Amino acid sequence: MGELHQSQLAPEANKFHVGNSADGKHYWLTPPDLYAELDAEFKFDFDPCPFPLPQGCDGLTCEWGQSSYVNPPFGSIVHQGKKKGPTAWVRKAIIEQQKGKRVVLVYPVDKWVLMLMHAILGDHLQVRNLGDVRWHATEDGSQGKGTGRHIACFVLEPAICAGDKKACRHPMCDAKTCLSRVSAPGAVEGGRN
Repeated sequence: MGELHQSQLAPEANKFHVGNSADGKHYWLTPPDLYAELDAEFKFDFDPCPFPLPQGCDGLTCEWGQSSYVNPPFGSIVHQGKKKGPTAWVRKAIIEQQKGKRVVLVYPVDKWVLMLMHAILGDHLQVRNLGDVRWHATEDGSQGKGTGRHIACFVLEPAICAGDKKACRHPMCDAKTCLSRVSAPGAVEGGRN
């Protein structure tokens, strides 16, 4: 039998809980100056991945605020008995966006992915390259060395299509089949054909 995935190991054996072998640090917070800059623009009222995590808080199942900042775990976790990774957080972000809420999610990606997205979507792109963010350790607030990858800041604006292509914020809207029509407040019913 092969080795167990990190998400299946007990916390004391899981590298995401044990931390970096060199310094033992493992949970990283958004640098205060970066958060302040984003908060000034987006006026966040909710964080589904807070630190410290309040008792009973579950960002994957609770209702999010009208403007949420999401810095999800970069590795996999066990949630309700199943392995969950970044896809679970992205799915939840999309669900909240389709309810008419703004979601700003940060996650490491390769720079070429950002370049390709910009080439495809051009001015409609709602993804920013934050560079190699030097996250702060939860243990002592010290600045880390970064992930070695660029951090993308995905901005999911509230869905407002209502079948009006000029008013829609969805970059690929064709007004008839726009996904943002499905559940936006005041939207025309229909969605995909």
